[in-house]
Amino acid sequence: MSTRVSIICIWVCFSILLALGITMVASTGPCAVVGEGKNAFSFLTKQACFAATGLAAALFLSKLDYHILRKWTIPLWWLCTVALACCYLPKIGMNLNGESRWLNLGFFTFQPSEAAKICLTLCLASWYTTHREMAGTFWKGFVIPGAAIFGLPLALILFEKDMGTTAALAMTGFAVMWVSGVRWWLLLLAILLGAVALYLMTVDSPNRMERIYAWRDAFAYRRQTGCQQWFAGLAFVRGGISGVGLGDGIGKHGSIPFAHTDFIFPIVGEELGIVGALGVVLLFTFMTVSGIILALQITDTFGRLFAIGLINTIFWPAVLNMMVTTSILPNSGLPLPFISYGGTNLLFTIAAIGLLTSIQRFTPTEQQMYVPLRRRDHT
Repeated sequence: MSTRVSIICIWVCFSILLALGITMVASTGPCAVVGEGKNAFSFLTKQACFAATGLAAALFLSKLDYHILRKWTIPLWWLCTVALACCYLPKIGMNLNGESRWLNLGFFTFQPSEAAKICLTLCLASWYTTHREMAGTFWKGFVIPGAAIFGLPLALILFEKDMGTTAALAMTGFAVMWVSGVRWWLLLLAILLGAVALYLMTVDSPNRMERIYAWRDAFAYRRQTGCQQWFAGLAFVRGGISGVGLGDGIGKHGSIPFAHTDFIFPIVGEELGIVGALGVVLLFTFMTVSGIILALQITDTFGRLFAIGLINTIFWPAVLNMMVTTSILPNSGLPLPFISYGGTNLLFTIAAIGLLTSIQRFTPTEQQMYVPLRRRDHT
């Protein structure tokens, strides 16, 4: 599969998922505004506007040489870190449902962690391109990029109580570091330390512990913390093989809170059946495989690492969302890329598609020394 075929496959999968997402927001959005006096299609209108803006951004980025972004790595890192820190400031940061993920910019709200996915991936790719011969060392290969460049913004996201985004972004970072040639035992050590930190933060929070209890016994907590996952399971059961029909689902009518955002996947399963739900899984799988194949064929080290990171910023949130909504993991509040309602998430996820297109378009065509996917020759 050539790079051109790979990027075409990515765009085809993305287009189908985006069209499905707009359709499902049209189906679930009116139910989310019942009793609030809002326009029934306000969510659909906003989602369509963000989709159009994202497509325009993707078109612009696809025609922009991605190497230019490397020159802006340091300013972008500082901008990203400051924006994440501003989430904790009164009147600027917004606290919704006990989580400080958003900035209030007056005319719209903004979630910096979504921009951080692309920004931190860019920073890691740039660092390991510059220091690729040092990737197997302790300080320049692991501590500086892992703790300083990546770890500080990741900690800011974690203390915003956004554990879902933290986990997805951490796995994206590990993917880039693994491909760059960081020693496996250092990555394993980081995973173990991260797991211990998450455990301590979970047991120290009654809200998080209640989510764990609800995950273990959703029936007992079906009227409390576990209502989303319990009724999500019922939605899949009602959908059966072929679904009850688009627009005819009942789970979105109050029994599944946030059915238009974090828990839109069960509505897909209810209205389109297992066939529709598995179709979504296959589309994300095919997109990810195409992205990895694209990265494998990139001769430019920076482009290869950046492509690996970008496809992971789409893959891991999708996997974690579907695992949460099918009760494989505890509830973490993570949107499903391209399908869930959410302006910032949709905008930056579509932008990632544009950057992947830029990598395919502006990769040097002349023959270069082949750079292995994972360097194993470090001393």
